[in-house]
Amino acid sequence: MMWKLVSCTLCFFVSLQLSLWCVWATANELDTEVKIEVLFKPEECTQKSKKGDLINLHYDGFLAKDGSQFYCSRSDKAGHPQWFVLGVGQVIKGLDIGIMEMCPGEKRKITVPPALAFGEKGKDPVPPNATVVFEVEVYSVSRGPRSMEAFRQMDIDKDQSLTKAEVKEYLKLDYEKGGKPRDEPFYEKIITDIFHKSDRDRDGLISAREYNIYEHDEL
Repeated sequence: MMWKLVSCTLCFFVSLQLSLWCVWATANELDTEVKIEVLFKPEECTQKSKKGDLINLHYDGFLAKDGSQFYCSRSDKAGHPQWFVLGVGQVIKGLDIGIMEMCPGEKRKITVPPALAFGEKGKDPVPPNATVVFEVEVYSVSRGPRSMEAFRQMDIDKDQSLTKAEVKEYLKLDYEKGGKPRDEPFYEKIITDIFHKSDRDRDGLISAREYNIYEHDEL
């Protein structure tokens, strides 16, 4: 009788431990999951965003806890849409994940857990261990500036380096093709940012190796 009681007690505790472990594992998985809600998607989508694409978008950032806004791209940097290269760490990892396979004109609500946002330390004004929510609207998806196909298209004189004029001409044609031409200050801002991040030796040119963040040996 005593053995049965001990056996049942052990079974109970083992079962309890397994249950707690399962709950912990499920919570842990949820903590590293980016949740995506599509708010609007155009009927036609000729190009979806992928790693290495140049993305142009507006986005608002909110704290999931109380809904307070901590960032608005429309009120930052003269209100121009932001741009970045997708999937290479220029934004928090959760946004890199959440913006994959978006169409120009698409809108999403992206909920990002702390581990894929600003982590345990946070980043002012985002507090530590904060889940954040982004409302994103993509305006354009372009090849590059890290696609080597795009590099060859931009490199008009085929000298294995890009001038500001070559990059600007490529961007203007791409935006005009998409039916969304921009003003000169817009292009100048993008060019300045691209060269600041890519022209590592500051010679006013972007070489094939500087341009190609993946550092392929054949270049």
